[in-house]
Amino acid sequence: MRIGVIGTGRIGTIHANTLSRHREVGSLILTDADGARAQELAHRLGETAAPGVDEIFKWGVDAVVITTATSAHAELIGRAARSGLPVFCEKPIALDLPGTLQAIAEVETAGTILQMGFQRRFDAGYTGAREAVRSGRLGRLHTVRALTSDQAPPPAEWLPLSGGLYRDTLIHDFDILRWVTGHEVVDVYAAGSDAGPPMFRAAGDVDTAAAVLTLDDGTLATATATRLNGAGYDVRMELAGELDQVVVGLDDRTPIASTEPTGPPAADKPWTGFLERFGPAYEAELAAFIEVVRGERANPCDGREALQALRIAEACELSRRERRAVRLAELPGGTSTAAL
Repeated sequence: MRIGVIGTGRIGTIHANTLSRHREVGSLILTDADGARAQELAHRLGETAAPGVDEIFKWGVDAVVITTATSAHAELIGRAARSGLPVFCEKPIALDLPGTLQAIAEVETAGTILQMGFQRRFDAGYTGAREAVRSGRLGRLHTVRALTSDQAPPPAEWLPLSGGLYRDTLIHDFDILRWVTGHEVVDVYAAGSDAGPPMFRAAGDVDTAAAVLTLDDGTLATATATRLNGAGYDVRMELAGELDQVVVGLDDRTPIASTEPTGPPAADKPWTGFLERFGPAYEAELAAFIEVVRGERANPCDGREALQALRIAEACELSRRERRAVRLAELPGGTSTAAL
């Protein structure tokens, strides 16, 4: 199998390394807006660098992996679909619902494959939580608490391109909430704070956010995020039911300290970022993509799954701006996909 990788930044480099080692991948063609960066990575991996995106399609590949800036995702997805090529794309499809719906329509018209990069679906902890919920171990689920906390903020110049904290960061929590519980979000109430560094206010973004979400079975969920968690990178999900409760992300590297006299000690080596925390999950999602392309399994996260996560993020942003509860039915693209 020959795969084109478009984008060789931080996550593109990780994916290229993973694909280059995979037994079913014969070769890669790498390209990037920074040609020298793509060339250096290709040389290091023993792969081929292309001068631009056009060559990815002209030279012939069996599939495409898109890890560019988000602004280019939808156009590249559409181009690959028109070329009849399966695509793996990092989230999101686009930063707005019209662009997302258009890209999905192109994929569905072409009858091609689009797998989105929501890597938490391949993490052992979240998989265990899903099994606990679906098996009935927790009884009736009544409360879910999700959080994502970055240790340090991203570069100031990147913030205006990110889509904001809900679309860029909490979108992972929204997707995994649906996937673990098997239920849809029906309404949200969200708030955000820009009391931290002024670069967030300049970008029209917030550095900390919180949302209360109601699921279609009455389960209540909260989701919080911050860019300023100095203790370390912290991603957790707590699920409480009438019979039991479980937590994802609690281990000897969780950056949290107990104030109880007999509580566990603080982590000696706390997680520092998502690439380290979710390394195995990133590898697993690409292995799944290759299986999907080979017709060996169903698509674990298609474009409509990504659409539903974006709709929740959009609802939260609207709620924050207008200081009101927002029903998901207010937004377009609401056909339920049942969260697999």
